[in-house]
Amino acid sequence: MQSTTEITTPKNKLIETLERYLNNSHLEEVSGVLDFAIICHQGQTRKSGEPYIIHPIATAQNLAEMRLDSVTIKAALLHDVIEDCNVSYEEIKSNFGGEVANIVEGATKLKNIDKINKSSQMAKEISHPQNTRSATLRKILIAMAKDVRVVLIKLSDRLHNMQTLKYLPTSRQIRIARETLEIHAPLAHRLGMNEIKWKLEDESFRYLNPEEYKSISKLISRKRLEREKYVNAAVKTVKSELENSKIKSQVYGRAKHLYSIYKKINRYQEIGRKFNEIHDLFAIRILTDNIEDCYKSLGIIHSKWKPLQGEFDDYIGNPKENMYQSLHTSVIGPGNYSLEVQIRTKNMDKIAQEGVASHWVYKESEKNKVNGNDFEQQLSWLRQILDWQREFSEDEEYLSSVKTDILSDQVFVYTPKGDVIDLPIGATPLDFAYRVHTELGHNATRAYVNNKIVALNSILQNGDLVEIKKSHMEKGPNINWLNTELHFLSSMGAQSKVRQWFNKQNKKVIEREGKKILNKELTRLGINLSESEIVKEMDFKNIKELNESLGSGKVPITRIAEVIDGMETTKISTGKQNMSKSGILVVMGEQDILTKIGRCCNPIHGDEIIGYLTRNEDVTVHKSSCNNARYSSKPEKIVDVNWGEFATTYSARLIINAYDRIGLIRDITVVVSSEGVNIHKMNSKENEGSNAVNIALTVYTRGVEQLSRLFSRLEAIPGIESVIRINE
Repeated sequence: MQSTTEITTPKNKLIETLERYLNNSHLEEVSGVLDFAIICHQGQTRKSGEPYIIHPIATAQNLAEMRLDSVTIKAALLHDVIEDCNVSYEEIKSNFGGEVANIVEGATKLKNIDKINKSSQMAKEISHPQNTRSATLRKILIAMAKDVRVVLIKLSDRLHNMQTLKYLPTSRQIRIARETLEIHAPLAHRLGMNEIKWKLEDESFRYLNPEEYKSISKLISRKRLEREKYVNAAVKTVKSELENSKIKSQVYGRAKHLYSIYKKINRYQEIGRKFNEIHDLFAIRILTDNIEDCYKSLGIIHSKWKPLQGEFDDYIGNPKENMYQSLHTSVIGPGNYSLEVQIRTKNMDKIAQEGVASHWVYKESEKNKVNGNDFEQQLSWLRQILDWQREFSEDEEYLSSVKTDILSDQVFVYTPKGDVIDLPIGATPLDFAYRVHTELGHNATRAYVNNKIVALNSILQNGDLVEIKKSHMEKGPNINWLNTELHFLSSMGAQSKVRQWFNKQNKKVIEREGKKILNKELTRLGINLSESEIVKEMDFKNIKELNESLGSGKVPITRIAEVIDGMETTKISTGKQNMSKSGILVVMGEQDILTKIGRCCNPIHGDEIIGYLTRNEDVTVHKSSCNNARYSSKPEKIVDVNWGEFATTYSARLIINAYDRIGLIRDITVVVSSEGVNIHKMNSKENEGSNAVNIALTVYTRGVEQLSRLFSRLEAIPGIESVIRINE
């Protein structure tokens, strides 16, 4: 028998919460649904031993605290009755209406596929657990795109399950907590439901990192009074300043949750700072009656305390896709401590906590009803979920794309028509092109950001105006776009579209492209290796298979340079050698021989090399192909040398062929510097009668891998046609 007392307390709490905002008619309807759910779940218990009905009541309670409409509350109370109580869809529809029945049916489908520990799916879960979870989460996202209220219930349901997770075995605790942190919490964030988001994060943190969780809890407790005293003094100052300026407002301190503090501590440790140096664990929030007072308040804060450079964001003028609006600033507050300040209207604050759920909050009061068109526009990213459902056949690929491109932090940019496009942080103009249209991405040739030409792999910032120029002819994507080190594409969706394009090409075309890639890489690096050597080291059966893998993008171009360095390392480890005093070169079979680099060919780490014994009894090192040593009249002077431990940089002479334009030299030097490469010499020569220019560049690199990466990054600069390495 269910304990009446156990049920009465949460039941009464829910009714009391609903009484605060529902009218009598809707309250009576919800009460009827609640009584029906109690009867349906009679005799059922949870793992904790408590009556099962406690769970749907808790799910509804979370949503009621956000003042959600009666339809969503009813569906939350009934979300388990079809699966667990043999209640039919038709019965719910007949008793409570089709809208409630549809939401309950959607929630039931999610529950059915979520039961991956049951007998029919146990074998699949054991053999391919990640694949099974990916399929499950894919269906959750599809259901969400069809009716967001299904996922509002799912998130509330997951929150209560996380709050009672201690009753499950440890292995399931960890799996569910990780899934919650990776999918459900980011999903709540994307929907703007920050209250649920941080609760999900903290509960996940508790099980995934129990020691860190306890440690941070103790640290926070120990410093709480000190920080609260500091924030209270700041709040008092702000209130006084705003009152003097006749601005009606609410000002209060806001504590950051544990998982947020954990991430901040990790960031501080990376730059050598300690927990005691974190002074923005509390932030001040200012709520005003209107937008005008928000900006007035910002001016008062900045006149009172010095703002930190680069720490201001205007999400009122540029709202986030999840409807979030606020002004964010950080200032040097009292005692020279950094203080975070958020300023927004009271209505913005409500949306900041409830996000998409706020659309249903006021439906029962037409006066406050949210505009449907605005709502649809703000959730345009949901359409992407449905589009990808058709594009991606593999669940893992689909889920990776959603996690990277939709559930991660976003940057918002504009099309030339003024439309807002949301992309993952770190996105490029090429990501933008693929988000607008696949064919625009495939045939992108130039990019303009804020009316200035930029490389296709430039990083976009919030508010950028982006325009893409496409080729007049169908040219298809460049295989280099899949090279992760070149950062052309950060979104998984765009990367998948490029791979799909190459996979659809004729095998002969792919093989031909791969051969071109291999030859180009070896030629421009000045490497003289046979096909058989490369094939063997890269573990392929033959050159045809290698070319197909390179041409389809399955093997990145960077692997070639990696193998070259690896082959040299193997030679070093298997031969008898001694390090020279420089610690760079090895003279086989000899000890304490001084070495120097031949200026005629300037070999760098990874090149095939030979040594020439000089009259001073030291060894000059040349590339194997260098005429000055290879065809020496005294072959007895030739000695075996090899590369030892990498410990310095080597000069390489590059020739860049390009079309001249303003800013070309600047773009080249920025790319070279960002790669950590030093420029020793640079000069340029214009070709008479044309706009072409040849730029000679002497750089110091760490070896073949870095040089290969530099070539690809330079070739991505607008206007550059080719980059090759030559002998001095």
